[in-house]
Amino acid sequence: MPVDHPELLKISSPIRCKVLGRINKFKVKIQLDGEVEYAHINNTGRLQEYLVKGREGFCIRLEKPRKTKYRLFSIAMDDYGALIDTWIQEKAFERSLDLKLIPWLKDCRIIKRNVKLNNSIIDYRVRCGAEEIYLELKSAVQRIDGYASYPDAPSIRARRQLRDLIRYVEGGGKAMIIFIVGLRDVEGFTPNKSIDPEIHQLLLKGLLAGLKIKAIGIYYDPNESSIKLWSSNIKVTL
Repeated sequence: MPVDHPELLKISSPIRCKVLGRINKFKVKIQLDGEVEYAHINNTGRLQEYLVKGREGFCIRLEKPRKTKYRLFSIAMDDYGALIDTWIQEKAFERSLDLKLIPWLKDCRIIKRNVKLNNSIIDYRVRCGAEEIYLELKSAVQRIDGYASYPDAPSIRARRQLRDLIRYVEGGGKAMIIFIVGLRDVEGFTPNKSIDPEIHQLLLKGLLAGLKIKAIGIYYDPNESSIKLWSSNIKVTL
């Protein structure tokens, strides 16, 4: 386990659990201490590699449980945890920004979250020096031929966001999309052309128009119960 990867967040009281199967988009059946329980999941992707019976995972107990008492946030890999929780990915990104651990964003700060752009809601508006930039995050935890990939299910919302970001850039604005790779053992990021070819074409169009497309890598370290940054600039191959 690498020891030189910066710590971004601590996970309080993580619990080892076993996946028994996905119930619906937001609910997973788990086994915990020999008992069957249910856990919330906030990643709406298919996650077919992870949410299969018998996979070891990491859960947290919810302070204010609603329909479930737990949340599944990571799936055990060989010597680390794949970070599938989109809320933790977002907070880890914000922390890496605050700590200036991403050199190409070192002059940037968040000025607003969940901002309207045409017909879309974009995660952030950030100020980088004198410029304001619309910035959208996407979770990339699917693996294809050694690369992290997105999406693992067709996404009408992502297509709409990309169209609006491209339109904004074509009008002279600044925008970027950052793929949060929740895996450590990958060579880079590439879009999933077979699942949603339109997203791939929009990314190519956006790149030509001036949309900045980047990726960073984070993961869960179960030995230290922490989220760590392993790459601030993962290779992107479109």
